[in-house]
Amino acid sequence: MLKFAARRLLWLAVVLFAVALITFILMHLVPGGPWDRDKQLAPQIVENLNRRYGLDKPFYVQFASYIWNALRGDLGVSYMYQDRGVSQIILQGLPKTATLGVTAFVLAIAIGLPLGMAAALRQNSAVDYASVMFSTIFASVPGFVLGIVLIIAFAVTLHLLPTGGWGTAGQVIMPAFALAALPAAYISRVTRASMLDVMRQDFARTARAKGLSERVVLTRHILRNALIPVMTITGPELAGLVTGSFIIETLFSVPGVGRLFVQGVFQRDYGLIMGAVLFYAAVIAFVNLAVDILYAVVDPRIRYD
Repeated sequence: MLKFAARRLLWLAVVLFAVALITFILMHLVPGGPWDRDKQLAPQIVENLNRRYGLDKPFYVQFASYIWNALRGDLGVSYMYQDRGVSQIILQGLPKTATLGVTAFVLAIAIGLPLGMAAALRQNSAVDYASVMFSTIFASVPGFVLGIVLIIAFAVTLHLLPTGGWGTAGQVIMPAFALAALPAAYISRVTRASMLDVMRQDFARTARAKGLSERVVLTRHILRNALIPVMTITGPELAGLVTGSFIIETLFSVPGVGRLFVQGVFQRDYGLIMGAVLFYAAVIAFVNLAVDILYAVVDPRIRYD
């Protein structure tokens, strides 16, 4: 297990380097720059700013300098936030994004997992059809569309919830549901398919033939084996929800990492864009590693020796 984790960590360094290189290239290929404004700055001012932030140097020198500083924990400064450190900005927005993401993840698990289990245990019943309909609808509706519908229904029409912002429990409800709908639909669909497959396996029939109760067969044999495909999708979903949903945070004015990234893109804030992308990639990679390790905990047949 330790050798497997060590190999994955080495590959993680390669992945992050590749992500940084691709992001750096794309940022410099996009027309425009961080000093573009409605009212253009004087050429001398632009030249001085480029010299101050090292943007006048060749591409490979800028990239090498950024990687060297990132290895020491310095993700650079933000042009948009008056030279504040990118790491400080991300850490300031992370608690809000993490709170929203964890809330949405808990909702997705609480809705999707029981719904998928009930559909599998009552195949071709009204519960099964309702589960399939739920999964189909919410897997097809984009989160921002659902968010707009929630705002119209619960904020504009019923006046029950605030339209956006952050600081109260009521301001978390609508963005959390808008984020949780799609993962809940996927979890429900995968849980149903996985449980139906496991329930038809020989070991499940053998467990029933031995006289074990249906509850024991379900919890100890069927559910434990059926959770492996579910874990495969919940890991990246958790990472995506915790690191931020760009559109949902912008729609509901949540001052999290996702909204900061969107603002950085519009302002061509190279430091903030690079920092947010690397942060997102690192979280995704670490969560995937954790999921792979949990496979061996859930299923003793899986070994990484």
